[in-house]
Amino acid sequence: MTDATLYGAPFSLFTGRARSYLIKARIPYRETMPNSEHYIRNIAPAAGNRQSMPTLELPNGEVIRDGVAIIDHFENQSNHTFSPQSPRQRIINRLFDVIGAEGLLRPAMHYRWNFPEQNLEFLRFHFQTAMPRGPGREKKADKSMNNMRGAGQAFGAVPETFDTIETLYIEFLKVLNDHLSNQPYLLGGKPSIADFGMLAPLYAHLGRDPKPLSLMQEHAIRVFRWVERMNRPELDVGEFETQDGEYLASDDVPDTLVNVLKHIAIDFVPETRAAASCINDWIDQQGNLEPGTECARGVGMANFQLRGVTINALAQPFRFYLLKRVQDEFESLDEEQQIEVSSLLDACHMTDILSMKLSREIGRQNNLEVWL
Repeated sequence: MTDATLYGAPFSLFTGRARSYLIKARIPYRETMPNSEHYIRNIAPAAGNRQSMPTLELPNGEVIRDGVAIIDHFENQSNHTFSPQSPRQRIINRLFDVIGAEGLLRPAMHYRWNFPEQNLEFLRFHFQTAMPRGPGREKKADKSMNNMRGAGQAFGAVPETFDTIETLYIEFLKVLNDHLSNQPYLLGGKPSIADFGMLAPLYAHLGRDPKPLSLMQEHAIRVFRWVERMNRPELDVGEFETQDGEYLASDDVPDTLVNVLKHIAIDFVPETRAAASCINDWIDQQGNLEPGTECARGVGMANFQLRGVTINALAQPFRFYLLKRVQDEFESLDEEQQIEVSSLLDACHMTDILSMKLSREIGRQNNLEVWL
């Protein structure tokens, strides 16, 4: 049987999520850079003419662009192997997936691009490997790096915000490290969608680039071990007494995980509120937005206060494409379950995310996110 082909790179944030899933699900695959003639001629057009990572080519020739869609494909085939089924864990599972994709982009970009003394040569080497071989490879890599450095600024990582970003991130590492001192994965003894989502920023950027890697190893050894664990096919839980490979019993969400979410809420909730307002204003200005119109990565700048500092960050509709999954999960619960989940979200300072919605929904057509 021919293996699936994952088009990605070690330094790619979103490739890390898809790769980890394939490893843990023991799905045969090979990984290669998206720079071959086959990719450019055949895969990119099938992926909506986006040369983005990750993209998966299945043995039957089907092409799936984006880590979320790749995981969806296999979860639907396997009866949701990595998705807990109890109400509170279902919601937390989906919420961490949003946070991993969107909520940690600012520290991920800051620690990659604003420490050139530690990171530059490491990044230059890796970006060059992603370019097609031949003349001009170095210049193409430098151009790509400059574009990504600009994206970091668009996510709010500018000199005026550096101290706030760094303080919040070290605090985050410490509360996550506390939780992972007791549990090998976010929701117990086996990985979930929550873990795959959070691995996206915590591996390729924050757990691999020299500067943030040193911080993780210094301040959060258990988080570093979790990053290693997420890239191994076995459970890799030797340091834990419980090795049952199961999610926590009785729909338990430990206080240590509540503390992680409370800390994330400091940044995530005000940014989500500001982004929803910005995107909804943009939708209103479009008039009759044609259904099927491609949904851009960003549609304006949202500003909000974070510990007394003003953050200006790109308002990204994809955040709400994922957040609607959390909201849909909640709305599918019965009244008693909703009360239990609401109490949990209130303890996490995350209740408001249930009402933060766009005036137009987002779907997928031909491997692209589009306005419905």
